[in-house]
Amino acid sequence: MQGDRAKAYRPIPEDRRREALEDGIAAFERGDFFQAHELLEPAWMGTADLAERALYQGLIKLAAGYVHAVRGNPIGMTRNLEGARKHLTTSIERDPSWGASAGIDLDRLLLEVNVRLASARSAVERLATDPGVMLELAEAAPRIR
Repeated sequence: MQGDRAKAYRPIPEDRRREALEDGIAAFERGDFFQAHELLEPAWMGTADLAERALYQGLIKLAAGYVHAVRGNPIGMTRNLEGARKHLTTSIERDPSWGASAGIDLDRLLLEVNVRLASARSAVERLATDPGVMLELAEAAPRIR
């Protein structure tokens, strides 16, 4: 388990983690990014499997990035997308079956995260003349499935 979050570990059964994942993805897909983050946290804290934890944490970071997009914070969005990329990559490297078993094409999702990350980085420059740019990014959230 990750040393920095070992204290957050509160085991829950796999079926409840899967339910939290499904509910979190549904919230993300309807644009309720804060709720997605909240729904995914019990799954992340509920498993000791590092690949599974990384999958949930990557999705949590992705949702948090879009919370920042809605709030007009490109720096927060960028940092969270970078974190999402790191955790999703870790999940793939440790055990790619977790993403696949959830119906998530992690390689495709990572490509989409990279595209949005590039847009978020350029948004900082564009904000000076176009404050609506962050809402455009929020509207273009990647589909998880």
